[in-house]
Amino acid sequence: MSNTAGLKKPVSVYITWASHDELSDNVPLTEELAMKQFEALLFLKNHGVKFDYFLLDMFWFDKHEGFRKFRKEYWPNGPDRWLLACKENGIKPGLWITTNITGWTTDPWMLARPEWKDSAGGRLDLVMSLHYGDFLKYHIDTMQMWVDRGIQMFKFDFADFTAATSVTRKLYTPDELIQKNEDAWFDALKEFRHKNPDVVLLAYNGYGGDSADTFPEFKKTVKLKWLEVFDSLYCGDPRPADVPCHNFWRAKDIYSDHMVRQYTFNGVPMKRIDNTAFMIGTTGTCYYRKKQAWKGMLLLSAARGGWMNTYYGNLDLLDEDDAKWFAKIQNMYYDLQQFGQFSCFGNIPGTGNPYGFVAENNAGTLLTFVNPSQKFKTIEMPQTEFKEKLLMFCDNGYSPVLTENSITLGPEQMALVGTGKYADRSYFLGIQNDVVIPEEITPLEVDVKLPAQNRATITVNYTSKNDLRIIFSQKTTEGRPLRISGGSPPDGVSMGNLLSINVFQDKRQIPLKINYDKQIWSGLSWAVAEIENKNFKKEKPLIIQYTVTDPQKRECVIEGKVYEVKYKQT
Repeated sequence: MSNTAGLKKPVSVYITWASHDELSDNVPLTEELAMKQFEALLFLKNHGVKFDYFLLDMFWFDKHEGFRKFRKEYWPNGPDRWLLACKENGIKPGLWITTNITGWTTDPWMLARPEWKDSAGGRLDLVMSLHYGDFLKYHIDTMQMWVDRGIQMFKFDFADFTAATSVTRKLYTPDELIQKNEDAWFDALKEFRHKNPDVVLLAYNGYGGDSADTFPEFKKTVKLKWLEVFDSLYCGDPRPADVPCHNFWRAKDIYSDHMVRQYTFNGVPMKRIDNTAFMIGTTGTCYYRKKQAWKGMLLLSAARGGWMNTYYGNLDLLDEDDAKWFAKIQNMYYDLQQFGQFSCFGNIPGTGNPYGFVAENNAGTLLTFVNPSQKFKTIEMPQTEFKEKLLMFCDNGYSPVLTENSITLGPEQMALVGTGKYADRSYFLGIQNDVVIPEEITPLEVDVKLPAQNRATITVNYTSKNDLRIIFSQKTTEGRPLRISGGSPPDGVSMGNLLSINVFQDKRQIPLKINYDKQIWSGLSWAVAEIENKNFKKEKPLIIQYTVTDPQKRECVIEGKVYEVKYKQT
């Protein structure tokens, strides 16, 4: 590998975060946990799944030792066992490391070393200057120490290039400080890469992009110069989009799709984007997802075209059949990533209208379609020279209608179509059983009343035999999504208490089917519920109430809709 950044071929990277989490949960990264995931990785690898790297994420380190030692209470013998296991099994080890932020509170997760004292600045002196004092030299020396012990990948998180000390704040303007910090870090990484050309560098938070919401208005916020020193740029931690979905996990798919589109708008090649979307796990960072709807998540993570294929969380949740499916996706897409072409088509995902991804070579095409709307949508097929087509994969429930030039999808539905060699039945991937799409959906005419600030009421007189889907969303008075959060697990307030839908009939509360009632660290700008027809009487009105309880006391504009939905009888 030369010292020019950028992978020479697609790689498969396992990252431990979501199997442990001390930011939005209280599950530490222990040696026992790491080795359990290593054994799960070997199990999957023995059944055909590709893995090149195993990266320990945040909190492996002793907070007193400047990223030079492991936490003794959880790694009593340091990393030797893990490093040896990686070496014996042909897996390259990697470590998470901060860029220059060492904490956010009076109890930081990394205590400043004496060598850093002249670099300390920012809030609570927890942001280190990269151009002043000895922090940068110490940090680069630390990285080199780990490389000399066998580490071959670093994930850089939490960059703040506004960092200023009490001295530099008096010497330079804010813009000059940003430039000096960026230049110092850029040059240091350039030299580090020259000395260690085979070490892979990943950039995470702080290197550009707007990950806060999926408002469909892109800005140029990514500095492409970072592609000269980093092998990939990530585009945001997975979280729900601001497109309401009854299936909560589909909203997360849409978020990552939207972020990839934002980065391509900024000029980042698709192969250099780490979409970070595949995250199964048992912690708060992934909303205790376990492996729900994992197949669609895996397929989309590959369809977005990035060569940095990252897989987060609890690999031990996957069994032998899962491993075979996983390997089949990798075998199809890794070849296309390296030798084919990838592109996006359709609408910006945050608009709530259909879009997709194309992966093609001279033998065939993989076309991924997503309909994030609450309507049936017929989507025109991107042009391809191949006539043969196969519906390779879709969600359960409604069966997509595939014609020569189009595909019709149900609300919130995704599908994969293969052409050319991929139209062969040997590539068939089956049905995602745990995402169910209605066979019919019809909007009802309703009048949304706003009896008080941050409250809405809808009265529905419904006499048919189907179920009802209720959707509310809230925006700021300027029209942007207003995301409400009650904080992270284990002490955060669940969204059902902050974005509450209640339905009454004759003063009796009607039971609801909801999927969003979770402790969501990233916030949520909508709420969706369904009422089964058997649970209410047809001759009396339903009173639907929506209340937004914002811990920050912000005023919002509420929109509400009601749909009639019919599911396939099982």
